[in-house]
Amino acid sequence: MLQIYCGDGKGKTTAALGLALRAAGAGMRVHIVQLMKGRPTSELAALAKIPEITLSRLERDYGFPAAMTAAVRAEITDRHNALLCGAAGLLPALDMLILDEFNSAYRHGLLDRDTADGIVLENAGKIELVLTGRRPVQKFLDAADYISEINAVRHPFKKGVKARLGIEY
Repeated sequence: MLQIYCGDGKGKTTAALGLALRAAGAGMRVHIVQLMKGRPTSELAALAKIPEITLSRLERDYGFPAAMTAAVRAEITDRHNALLCGAAGLLPALDMLILDEFNSAYRHGLLDRDTADGIVLENAGKIELVLTGRRPVQKFLDAADYISEINAVRHPFKKGVKARLGIEY
């Protein structure tokens, strides 16, 4: 089945990681691909302790798409494509694949869309497939079995509170 966690609120990745934890507790094999993310985050240490969960991500932070130069866009696109191809090779052995920040990478053209379409649309009925990120495109919404929209009602960032270790990263 295809699940989508979207919206402008905090918690899309957190929800997907909670699902990964639940699946691992049931003995399921989970792989997480983090697109758009290269900074160290606290969940990495916890995930490394769970043998049923594997993770691949960028080696460094590339910033926000609006600020990327053409060269940076080309580099991150190549890295994203490598991550997706790596995940595609793992599919036969997986029960769940989480593509974190997929919606953003897809919408901004920072991955090969044909490859992404194939992974998502051809495998959603075979394994549990989870997409996170803001503003998913309509074809994925149409194909989804679950759609959870997380909306920002209030966030401390608006009051100048910086991201906190263990809470936002």
